[in-house]
Amino acid sequence: MSATPKVRLNRLFNHGKCLDVAIDHGIANEPDFLIGLEDIGSVMNSLIAAQPDAIQVNYGQADLLQQYSAKKPALVMRTDVGNAYNAARHREMWAVLHNPEQPILAALQMDAAAVVVNLYMIPDEPAIFRQCVENIGRLRHACEQYGMPLMIEPLVMAPAGQGAAYGSLGDVSKIVPLVRLARELGADIIKADPTDNIEDFHRVVEAARCPTLVRGGGKGELATVLDKTAALMAQGASGMVYGRNVYQHSNPSQVVKALMAIIHQGASGSEALAIYQQY
Repeated sequence: MSATPKVRLNRLFNHGKCLDVAIDHGIANEPDFLIGLEDIGSVMNSLIAAQPDAIQVNYGQADLLQQYSAKKPALVMRTDVGNAYNAARHREMWAVLHNPEQPILAALQMDAAAVVVNLYMIPDEPAIFRQCVENIGRLRHACEQYGMPLMIEPLVMAPAGQGAAYGSLGDVSKIVPLVRLARELGADIIKADPTDNIEDFHRVVEAARCPTLVRGGGKGELATVLDKTAALMAQGASGMVYGRNVYQHSNPSQVVKALMAIIHQGASGSEALAIYQQY
């Protein structure tokens, strides 16, 4: 890795750890994802005040973060859009880059610290897998050219009909090969689902051989989320990417403080819950 990506990674990771709060869910065109994000400007203000390490958004909302001149979280910008999260199966599954000709131009314009892209593995949908690989190839070339770290999100999805949309799976036997593939394609950062058995997650970290962040998924009960976060950090995770588990709670900024205590100070789940309950 050249010096420039390392400089950007230093903005994203504090002593090798990171909490990235994702509020890029509007790109999924799924109404349930927008609960709690109706006033995204207000959500952004509260998150900036809470000071996670990074905030993940799409180009059209990045100005809400970068208009701040004072100290603010790093920007992680999503580069792709697809239809894998909708409640009904589509006749054609697809994932495309926002700007295939200049795929990281918007990220450079908005001074992002990293870009993120999906790598979907969906049963009986080889076309979307191929599109993702092609997307990553275009991004990797541009990221190398301009010194932008590339975060790849390898997702093992459930067959159609198993819950809303194509819910992701925690099968370690499938996650590890896909994470390895993401690394082979040039990932600087991996964003992976937790394994069904938390004690298996170290295998994902080992396959990644680069900073590994854990994807949060749907909203869960907060005490459980905090306990799980602490357990994943103990397995070698470099941090978390949480969205609905932050912005769909009644006090998102306090959730951030609780998570930051786990990620950066080694707090237990119960200690972090006590931090949340202080508000």
